[in-house]
Amino acid sequence: MSFKGKLKEIRDDISTTFSMGKLQRNRTNRRGRAYIAPELGGGSEFLSELIEEQSRWANLPPELLHDVIQRVEGTETSWPGRRDVVACASVCKSWREITKAAVKTPEQCGCITFPISLKQPGPRDSPIQCFIKRERATSTYHLYLGLSPALSGDMSKVLLAAKKIRKATSTDFRISFVGSDFCQTSNTYVGKLRSNFLGTKFTIYDSQTPCPAMKSNCKPQRKVRSIQVSPGVAARNYNVATVSFELNVLRTRGPRRMHCTIHSIPISAIQEGGIAPTPLEFNNHSDEQSSPLAASKLKQPPIDFSSTSLAESSESLCSKRDPSVASVKNFQLVAAAEPYQNVPVEEQEKVILQFGKIGKDIFTMDYRYPLSAFQAFAICLSSFDTKPACE
Repeated sequence: MSFKGKLKEIRDDISTTFSMGKLQRNRTNRRGRAYIAPELGGGSEFLSELIEEQSRWANLPPELLHDVIQRVEGTETSWPGRRDVVACASVCKSWREITKAAVKTPEQCGCITFPISLKQPGPRDSPIQCFIKRERATSTYHLYLGLSPALSGDMSKVLLAAKKIRKATSTDFRISFVGSDFCQTSNTYVGKLRSNFLGTKFTIYDSQTPCPAMKSNCKPQRKVRSIQVSPGVAARNYNVATVSFELNVLRTRGPRRMHCTIHSIPISAIQEGGIAPTPLEFNNHSDEQSSPLAASKLKQPPIDFSSTSLAESSESLCSKRDPSVASVKNFQLVAAAEPYQNVPVEEQEKVILQFGKIGKDIFTMDYRYPLSAFQAFAICLSSFDTKPACE
């Protein structure tokens, strides 16, 4: 049998079990997982046990299994075909471990595969191209993987969702893996963006524990408890970045001026030979995650970015985009380093994040190393809040 025939047979087996898993999930009334993962919900353990007992694919020799997964990983480089890679990780424990080892990070391959990929830095050489769709009626924002709705069509993939929640003295943008659950105690909760009263300063909170080397820079917010979870589980938000906008005292027209400090990324990440913290899995708040940077006991300075105006005449990250529409929301972020920090000139000239309006309620978001999709999305959300003092 050809390789494609074997893969089709595996896919058929998995599809049959997925249907059983959905039935099990409905019975247990558990939440679903991320948009970029199969909709197994809380029945994933049930599925693993079921397939290990009934599927002949679970007993493949490790060498053959590794070769199969490597070939799937190498051929399916974009969505929706990349769902085959995720499906391989959903077969059973042995498949999951080999798939996790075979799949590279976005920095290494430029592909988004698992939910943890959204917390990992983007590629260094070329950006990951996304777009944001705003739903005014529900105050929600969806991040899609792709160039634009017109160019991507059905190839677009929902990565993250956010909901705007107005409060008396601030505004929150809660970010989730799914667009139907924005509770901070949910297992789909990713983080949030919070503004001050004037809308001039924003704080990005991450539900993920920062790497040990940068943890001293990221102050935890108070724990959020809920009757929906067990008493021993609490949602925690870590202050990983701040975004500030300059006051427009003269009331001049034009793009807003933005300054961003990422407390969870050291300035050494963009120095020669530097690396950015890269989580490999979601951790519990009580766990200390190992990292190449963990050995350093010194407090490392965070990385700063400043905005430049996005004009059609300027060089953009992608020439295949629809032309940008003039908007005060448009911006490009570049590194803002001091001479003594020894950051190469080429690194300071790179556009790390580009955000631009291309149509009614449609905005592009192109990001690259050292930012992750979550960090880039949170920074872009700050442009959607009302800023009377900056305009």
